[in-house]
Amino acid sequence: MGNREDLLAGARRCLEEKGWARTTVRDIVTAAGGVSMAAIGYHFGSREALLTAALIEAIDEWGTRIGRTLASFGEAGSGPAGRYEAMWAAIIKSFQDDRTLWLATIEALLQAEHSEDLRRYLSGGQAQGRRGLAALLLSTPEDEIDDAAARTLGAAQMALFTGLMTQWLTDPEQAPDAAEVVTGLQALTGIVGSDT
Repeated sequence: MGNREDLLAGARRCLEEKGWARTTVRDIVTAAGGVSMAAIGYHFGSREALLTAALIEAIDEWGTRIGRTLASFGEAGSGPAGRYEAMWAAIIKSFQDDRTLWLATIEALLQAEHSEDLRRYLSGGQAQGRRGLAALLLSTPEDEIDDAAARTLGAAQMALFTGLMTQWLTDPEQAPDAAEVVTGLQALTGIVGSDT
């Protein structure tokens, strides 16, 4: 690998081990195998730009992996509620298995306040996520999902996803499991459906 790739790999390692705020330039160059500090400025311009590039790379890889996992949720022949519960079980497993990446995404949201590039990337990812989640739930190709489905079903699913993620990251002992999520949603459906 060249210096640029070494720096990206070192920054990713630091993000996973220390998080954004606690990662220093010295940490990155040490994790990159002793690449000079000046190489960060040469290749990326700043520590923040390097961490942004490393985080985007990690989120892209993680997104591909979680997308494959979610696309295969549920057992053949199971009903919609069973498949939905299996999807939540896969999501919760990811919160446990990929905890450092999930924490990095939370930090990315905070850093996006100071980085227009990161904000644009995350905004685009959210739009793609809403559409993808709606497609997954409706068993429809993504390119056939209209804006209304993405902004309602997809957005509601993403809100649930984000809320559950924060519960699992802050208090996994008290966070609901997949069956409890489905039971809670069924109760909400009863409340919301009562006005129609």
